[in-house]
Amino acid sequence: MPALTMHDIMHPSQSGQNADFPNAPAGWTKVEAQEMALSFGLTLGEDHWELVRVLHGCYAEDQNPPIRRLCDALAAVFKPRGGRKYLAQLFPGGPVTQGCAIAGLVPPAGTTMGAVQ
Repeated sequence: MPALTMHDIMHPSQSGQNADFPNAPAGWTKVEAQEMALSFGLTLGEDHWELVRVLHGCYAEDQNPPIRRLCDALAAVFKPRGGRKYLAQLFPGGPVTQGCAIAGLVPPAGTTMGAVQ
């Protein structure tokens, strides 16, 4: 069983809501994420979903993470596949901006659509 986050402790009814996305915000669904992705012209593959999981995890630890922390976490996870350049190919509108929208999260201040973070 994964370690509990502060969010799990404060909101026990929401923990474990989706086994594939344990840190997803309340009410978030894969179907809505896919619809959002389609609005950006994206078809989600496993690497897209992995980015969503990373963002969910970052937000589970800090409800308002700084953009730098998100960029660093994503760069570290995706470094073996090409890092930031690879992420820019996956999310042309910006991995943090588009990723947060697909993940059902509010992007941090300083993000803009179309900018590669």
